[in-house]
Amino acid sequence: MARQFTATFERAGEWWIGYVEELPGANTQGRTLEEARENLREAIRLILETQREIIQQEVKDAKQVVRESITV
Repeated sequence: MARQFTATFERAGEWWIGYVEELPGANTQGRTLEEARENLREAIRLILETQREIIQQEVKDAKQVVRESITV
């Protein structure tokens, strides 16, 4: 499932710094803009995957759990 986020990139000397406005903690850097973009994609994937694993572990022993997709 594809998701869209707002990526912001800033030039900082020889580096590009990137972050995602909607996802605190998703930030990175790269020597080129394209490298920063790819690094940010990977950071987003890792954050979402880790969050999903944490939540699944926390609700593993719950008596009743309902999982469903939600669109906003």
